[in-house]
Amino acid sequence: MERTDSILRMLKINYASSQDSPEDFSWEPVLRIFGNLDDEGAAAINNNSRKILQYIVLDRENPNSVFNMVTIARENARGVQDNITTELWKCLNEFYHVVREERLKYALQYEDPVTVLDALIKECMIYFGVSDITMFRGEGLCFMNVGKYMERAIQSADILDVKLSNFSNEVDKPTDTAYWKYLLMSISGYSLYLKRYQSGFEARNIIDQVLFNVDFPRSVLYSLNQLNRYFERLRSEQNTEGFAKVQFMIGKLRSKVQYSSVESVSLIGLHDYLTEITTEIDDIGSSLNKYYFAYS
Repeated sequence: MERTDSILRMLKINYASSQDSPEDFSWEPVLRIFGNLDDEGAAAINNNSRKILQYIVLDRENPNSVFNMVTIARENARGVQDNITTELWKCLNEFYHVVREERLKYALQYEDPVTVLDALIKECMIYFGVSDITMFRGEGLCFMNVGKYMERAIQSADILDVKLSNFSNEVDKPTDTAYWKYLLMSISGYSLYLKRYQSGFEARNIIDQVLFNVDFPRSVLYSLNQLNRYFERLRSEQNTEGFAKVQFMIGKLRSKVQYSSVESVSLIGLHDYLTEITTEIDDIGSSLNKYYFAYS
């Protein structure tokens, strides 16, 4: 569900950008993050915004489509109904039926896509609200939030990597203001940026906010802090070895980001630094699966 929300928000902002300056816009970064196409397939739809929306929202062959994400979330919820509330199950079930409606495909093709995306984003917001209000504060919610913040950290790192890969060693290099604006809007960080950074749009400030700003709920460091917080609540006498190993991995990564800076990232190279972060998060996910979900 966290990935679904990220996909929809990025699609909405990128579609608006494609309408504002079609001659300078490319869907290639979005397809790199959320698509499952080879170069030929991506090239075939790269300049057709409507086809890309259809592909990323509804295509059943794309494992990262909104349709497939919601379907998987619903199936996961069905398997753990004893650990989630009735309200949360109903919320996911309703979202599932919304993305299955035949009219959705027509609306994306012939009506205003932003209206459609707004309606789907609203479904995500309802889901997050229902989970926060109705879920009891136990193990189930902790596992939900562990997954949520791992996914959020990866999404923010991937978006930053794709959008700023050309600025790895040139953090002071200027670029078009609209470019920064749409990047920040795609991760709901535009308003905070305007309040926090007074010097205008700069690559170093973008990197600082998305990686290190603990007041920004989609920053990598904020996500890792929340990951650590909810995993700590899973401490028990039954799995001390697994808990200790995963806790060490989370703490190590959290410290690595916490004690980094824009300057140190620039020396390493932004792409290499972000790759290290996402690789370590993947390793944490594998260890969680091994110690908490694997069956012998």
